[in-house]
Amino acid sequence: MSDTSGIPVPGAHRRRRPLRRALVAVLGTLGLAAAATTVVSPAANASAPAPPTGWSQVFLDDFNGAAGSGVNTADWQYDTGTSYPGGPANWGTGEVETMTSSTNNVSLDGNGNLRITPRRDSAGNWTSGRIETNRTDFQPPSGGKLRVEARIQMPNVTGTAAEGYWPAFWMLGAPYRGNYQNWPSVGELDIMENVQGLNRVWATLHCGTNPGGPCNETSGIGNYTACPGTACQAGFHTYTMEWDRSAGPEAIRFSVDGTTYHTVTANQVDATTWANATHHGFFVILNVAMGGAFPDAFGGGLDSGTEPGHPMVVDYVQVLQTSGGDTTPPPSGNRDAYGTIQAESYDSQSGAGTETTSDTGGGQNIGWLASGDWALYKGVDFGAAAATQFAARVASGAGGGVSGLVEVRLDSRTGPPVGSFAVANTGGWQSWRTVPANIGAVTGTHDVYLTFTSGQPSDFVNVNWFTFAH
Repeated sequence: MSDTSGIPVPGAHRRRRPLRRALVAVLGTLGLAAAATTVVSPAANASAPAPPTGWSQVFLDDFNGAAGSGVNTADWQYDTGTSYPGGPANWGTGEVETMTSSTNNVSLDGNGNLRITPRRDSAGNWTSGRIETNRTDFQPPSGGKLRVEARIQMPNVTGTAAEGYWPAFWMLGAPYRGNYQNWPSVGELDIMENVQGLNRVWATLHCGTNPGGPCNETSGIGNYTACPGTACQAGFHTYTMEWDRSAGPEAIRFSVDGTTYHTVTANQVDATTWANATHHGFFVILNVAMGGAFPDAFGGGLDSGTEPGHPMVVDYVQVLQTSGGDTTPPPSGNRDAYGTIQAESYDSQSGAGTETTSDTGGGQNIGWLASGDWALYKGVDFGAAAATQFAARVASGAGGGVSGLVEVRLDSRTGPPVGSFAVANTGGWQSWRTVPANIGAVTGTHDVYLTFTSGQPSDFVNVNWFTFAH
């Protein structure tokens, strides 16, 4: 899309826009009998590069397999048709192809590559391919980093013949799967997009509300650059997203062949928007769309000169991470149960991250809390008079139907809870309220575990502080 001056905006396009009426006219101009172009696959690397020191591999597909075979369905699922079930038509973008699981559209080439190939039949109907990872849990660990990268050659077609081509390597927030109506609030990370055979790669974060909102939708927060060395269409390039939770503010960086050209940080939007877009896992998508709002923004769209049969060629997709570490030095115990215990002062934790809070008093809260996560607070002194109440300052931006329990356990995180309370969406990840609960009578000094339990895998709560009372 263009701004009011008519100049194309970097990153300007959208995944949820209804099919525009203008596409009907475009369809009427499609050539009827263009033959599929035969393309020889470029050479693949023998394997993805080994993780650098300090990084571990959490997902890899090298696309090794027999020529003409489909993808490994233990790792990937096919998106077929023209929308998700019950989702926006034409994948929400105005693209015109029908996605299939046919090996005519999605197949291995026998040389270590995946090929996603758009085709057009004699009636002018387009088909193509779109796959996404079964896993939806890709996100950085607390205090760590996540790197998602692929070595890709874009469809090797330029000029008039490339009009309407829209290859992409991107990610969607896990809450989108099965909902299909909560974009862009759940977050989208476009690691590589290209249109019209231009020698450009776009990277974009989508978040907030549409249209407009804090993330400038439908454009998002994006940028682009030319591919270094060989053109994007003429050779393989490595497209990478690195998501950094190791230091504040949290940052998401996009690069091509190791050169960073776009960075988005948490302080560019409000805390609730950032939390809604990032406090959960993501899944990875590879596809080649034909037509739609983004190609239209660059004077394109499909016509009789568009050539079918040019594949996006993918050598590998790899996901790496670094381990997180506690960022708040633990205290030495001797906590007063009846004072305010700051949640970020834990002695150890699993699954908890820290962030600046907008709650009264400022400081930090712990977040990204989902079922199975926990935080330990050593040496909490309850004294001789029994504590019978517990209260915590919590916030939640969890999606509809997502809730869970905040539990108190003593001396063992697997012991029975002495008390708990339930929490669901409070209006946002920085919309705070104090929730009380009764607990079994507690005296003496104990190590206190806050544990988090839910029937859903999504993050469901942030905690700023907690305390006990008689």
